[in-house]
Amino acid sequence: MLNLELSSFAKDLDGLKRVLESGADSVYIGGETFGMDTISKNFSIEDLQKGIEFAHERNKKVYVTISLLPHNNDFVKLEEYLLKLNEINVDALILCEPGTLEIVRKVLPDMKVHMGSQANIYNYETAKFYYDLGVKRVVIAKELGLKDIIDIRKNAPLDLEIEAYIHGGMIMSYSGRRLLSNYMSSKGGVQYDEKKHYNLVEEKRPGQYCPIYEDEGGTFFYAAKDLCMIEFIPELIKSGVTTLSVEGHMKSNEYLEKVIKIYRKAIDEFIKNQDEWKFNQDWIKELQSIDHRELTTGFYLEENIDYNK
Repeated sequence: MLNLELSSFAKDLDGLKRVLESGADSVYIGGETFGMDTISKNFSIEDLQKGIEFAHERNKKVYVTISLLPHNNDFVKLEEYLLKLNEINVDALILCEPGTLEIVRKVLPDMKVHMGSQANIYNYETAKFYYDLGVKRVVIAKELGLKDIIDIRKNAPLDLEIEAYIHGGMIMSYSGRRLLSNYMSSKGGVQYDEKKHYNLVEEKRPGQYCPIYEDEGGTFFYAAKDLCMIEFIPELIKSGVTTLSVEGHMKSNEYLEKVIKIYRKAIDEFIKNQDEWKFNQDWIKELQSIDHRELTTGFYLEENIDYNK
């Protein structure tokens, strides 16, 4: 049987339970703070501990993302935070930069570490670099194609796990500070209001809205369309990907629950009979019915497929 993992974002305890019960093998939680009482605005440490217990009872895993780019004075708080995460048995940490990796190695030498998509892993040399530092999994950059993944798999250590996104929002760019709110604050003292929603619109493409998401870690610009690789599950797996992830920072728990169920069905059918696996058009129809955003295959294929035409 293939050693394949289906992973999903979870923004709160309810979301964690929903996606795990829907078929996800693991969840990743966004770490927006180094606080001792909370991991994000929707996830207290107490909730996280309950979620980990819920997951482990079902032989599933919980990962915590440390996506902040720390300044020098953040490292003291970071060490305390890491010890707390270790105490409640987090399965792995997802990091984005080498300084944090160095701290994790010093404080928690036995903690499993993944390098996330913000580490910008585009090639096998970078993958091997992190592997030599003890990293067990790399999340490849979303701009890579299937051919690039195959090259990484061929040239990276065999026991290095490769994770790739298969569905959800595609982040276009990232800033280490609250770019939008800082700009607005400097123009007349207007403070960022998280209840307001912002979109980026390109002058010559009216109507194509790119959502902007902000947390304590920074400002994220999302593409106008959502990634969808349901039709190409076999190609992704055969390229060497070992973890298939669903991105859902801007999605509801209900949305993620439905998406995971569909991908779980497609993946299980492939594992059951790889030679006779067939793409089911109903899967795309179901995915299109649960959200208004258009779907695309992103950068994976030589020719992008737009499912909305």
